[in-house]
Parts: sequence; C-alpha cells; structure tokens
Amino acid sequence: QVQLVESGGGLVQLGGSLTLSCAVSGFTWDDYIIGWFRQAPGKERDGVASMWIGPGRVLYYSDSVQGRCTISRDNDKSTVTLQMDSLIPDDTGVYYCAAEPQWKVQYGRLLARDFTSWGRGIQVTVSP
Repeated sequence: QVQLVESGGGLVQLGGSLTLSCAVSGFTWDDYIIGWFRQAPGKERDGVASMWIGPGRVLYYSDSVQGRCTISRDNDKSTVTLQMDSLIPDDTGVYYCAAEPQWKVQYGRLLARDFTSWGRGIQVTVSP
C-alpha cells in the first residue's frame, strides 16, 4: 500500500525559505515518480516539481518556482524533499506529494490527474 506523508509546512515571511518533506513507503523506490503539487484556495491543484526517484532524475519545475525550488531525495530516509527559497505570497497553498509508477507518467508535464496516490497535504502560508 502506497503511503505518503508530508511535513515541514508552516508560516513564513516574504523572501523566506521552507523545506517540505514527503516520507514515502509501500512501493518500489526505483520505479516511481514523486510529484509536488500546490493548491491555492479556490484554485486547481498545480504541479510544482517532480522527480523520478530511482535515478534521482529531476523531471519538472513549474515556471513559477524555477530557480527558487529544488527537489531532491534521500534514499536512506525514503523521503523526497522540496526546498523552497525566496518565497512569495503566491506560493501560499496546500502542498501535496503524490506518487505514480514512472511508466504511467508523461514526461515534460506535471498534472494532478496523472497521479493516483496522494498524501494528505500540508499548509504553507507566505505572509507579505
């Protein structure tokens, strides 16, 4: 059974940094893509970053976070981390990590509808 648990959210000031972690279990580490998504109030769930965790291959950053976020993995801890820097109010939202076998995900995009296993989400709020 695939399980994903997000941690590390909270309130941060404009320009600050935050590290989100996604603890994963229940599947073969090498075969899966992990995606980070953000959902702002009243908006759709948008892709932020993704990685094929087996080879540690970064697949996607959204234009809105390119250069400000870094996705990485820790094999020993079975976690995928999203480091976010230079945060702005538009980064506010509930952040979710999701998992899907890599052969089921089309590269070059990050769409919520392509993922079937999800964490519960964690709130990130950036104050002006």
